[in-house]
Amino acid sequence: MSMVSDRPVTPARPWVAHYPPGARAEIPPSPHKTIADLVGASAREFGTKPAFTVCMPNGMFGNLTFADINRYSDAFAAYLRDVCGLKAGDRVALQPPNCLAFPIVAFGVFKAGCVLVNTNPLYTADEMVKQFKDAEPQALVIIDMFTDKLPEVLKAQPIPNIVVARVAEFLPALPRFIVGAIQKYWDQSVKPCPVTHTTFLNALAAGQAKVDAGTDVAAYIDGMGNDTLACLQYTGGTTGISKGAMLTHGNILANMVQAFDMMGSEWKRGEEVILTALPMYHIFAFTVNLLAFYSLGARNILIPNPRPLANLQRAFENYNITFLTGVNTLFNGLNNELWFKEDPPKHLKLAGAGGMALHGAVAKRWEEITGKPVVEGYGLTESSPVISFNPFHRTKPDTIGIPVPSTEVKLVDDEGREVAHGQPGELAARGPQVMKGYWNKPEETAKVMTNDGWLLTGDVAVMDDEGYFKIVDRKKDMILVSGFNVFPNEIEDALAKCAGVLEAAVIGVPDGAAGEAVKAFIVTQDTDLTPDKVKAFCRDHMTGYKVPKFIEFRADLPKSNVGKILRKDLRAEELAKRKST
Repeated sequence: MSMVSDRPVTPARPWVAHYPPGARAEIPPSPHKTIADLVGASAREFGTKPAFTVCMPNGMFGNLTFADINRYSDAFAAYLRDVCGLKAGDRVALQPPNCLAFPIVAFGVFKAGCVLVNTNPLYTADEMVKQFKDAEPQALVIIDMFTDKLPEVLKAQPIPNIVVARVAEFLPALPRFIVGAIQKYWDQSVKPCPVTHTTFLNALAAGQAKVDAGTDVAAYIDGMGNDTLACLQYTGGTTGISKGAMLTHGNILANMVQAFDMMGSEWKRGEEVILTALPMYHIFAFTVNLLAFYSLGARNILIPNPRPLANLQRAFENYNITFLTGVNTLFNGLNNELWFKEDPPKHLKLAGAGGMALHGAVAKRWEEITGKPVVEGYGLTESSPVISFNPFHRTKPDTIGIPVPSTEVKLVDDEGREVAHGQPGELAARGPQVMKGYWNKPEETAKVMTNDGWLLTGDVAVMDDEGYFKIVDRKKDMILVSGFNVFPNEIEDALAKCAGVLEAAVIGVPDGAAGEAVKAFIVTQDTDLTPDKVKAFCRDHMTGYKVPKFIEFRADLPKSNVGKILRKDLRAEELAKRKST
């Protein structure tokens, strides 16, 4: 793939005309130097208001206020610096699911002047080793359910400070006892930690003792600012190799301002209630749910495990949810939950979708059920993540909206030249939210970033006359059928409208002289649905070469931990199957 030209390019920005009232074409600098400053400012403004509520599947819950979060994160910062002896810039890995320990640790890391390494709690030992060898964290905070992996991990990559937290941390005494007993004796999901460690509550106590003795936590970030590294956010990125995107405090703070400018007057400070079912270690939920809505004074309802979707029922019943984020599969799943359809959320203003393409049929059904739209946006880990978003006052279905303020976007061909208007091209973006590069991987950085700051996303898009963009598909997922380009998103979106299709994924498979053929994997809720019926439906809705040649029904589809369907796993299975025959 050719790099975009280094010559300065300032594309026309027709989208600015469609910004909501009050939105600025260019955002000013953030009022905060670091995320730590934001945490303190929010605590001063919102004080005793509930900031985070963890909601268990049976409705048991625990709360922490903004003041609690500020106090505990101060203590954790002091623990890292004055008890563990970490230095500014040292990495700290955070590996719990959504629970009350998560914001305390994340904010404490920022206050300590350290670098947060968000880590998937479901990683295997091999995956943990690979990430930790790259990031070299000096401390790891892990949930008690997964400590059995630590002996193997620490043998390959020593980490001097291990802190073990619990999902039930900060729940009232009786619910905490019940959850602990269930985990220990009923489902046996928690066993004694096999390595030397400190419990999370003991770490907080040790840090608080330092604060009480006069430690000045604010001094840890003296001299730090927008250019200081805040996170290593690991991603497969646009080239398939796991890499740590270097996101600065300025990257993330700018993206929050950009997002809120696009939100207009929809949100009221100190009044919103956001449901967080997506894991906060994922960049979408990290920036939007955890940080942006914290700065707004929202109450954040944390769901430790959204599977099965019935785990969300009590949260919807017990709290006046005004906003939630999700991926297409989450919205599609809720659309098919009887309890959700019979009693949809009454206070919902809208929902935000990202992470994968939002199917038009799913968005339409969601609005029919809830009476509120699900608005699609677009971004990457490498862009903190938001590049574009549908303005709430003027959404366009089946698009990713318009670029957020202070963001340039252009579409380029394989040689880096801008394509003609209306033609598909690889989306390239430039703005204050774009990462510094990949940690310890200058060659990988050079593949996706130009000398003048353009990020090549690997996604093929088209732009209409008003500056709204539509993602055609991932460049690497494109299928070549007898010389014709076929994009899986288009076919999956059509299949979503076929009666009886619950979920669908489309890939290209080798097909002799034709090059590739289209294969669809379908999860159905209709036992009478047949491949011939699916093909007949497709022939009525798309040109012949796009109609799937092969169709396979499945009980489920492989998904990432945020619910994104993994086409790459289906391709790997298909190629392995063909090699063995």
